[in-house]
Amino acid sequence: MAFTPETQILALNLVILGVAYLGIYPSLQNKTMDRIMQIDLVLTALALIVSGALFWGTGVRFNLFFFQSNWAVFALVTSALIEVPLFAFFVKRHNIKICGD
Repeated sequence: MAFTPETQILALNLVILGVAYLGIYPSLQNKTMDRIMQIDLVLTALALIVSGALFWGTGVRFNLFFFQSNWAVFALVTSALIEVPLFAFFVKRHNIKICGD
């Protein structure tokens, strides 16, 4: 069974963010914005590296509702759209300050 390129990147983003918000972030002893942002940077880079390995140089265009994009834009935008509600819920549940004092 072959999946569309959009489905492949969405699945990758869902798996990475699922591991982050169900495994990595809850297991942190000190849940701070700085630590979450550091880990998120690494996980975003991982998503881009894997997406790039799959689609870099292929010329595949991705449908992003109202426009076509390349694999990098699609991966970043869809990851952000998935992560925003997860992040908001996690921060609220663990009383994490968004702005440092």
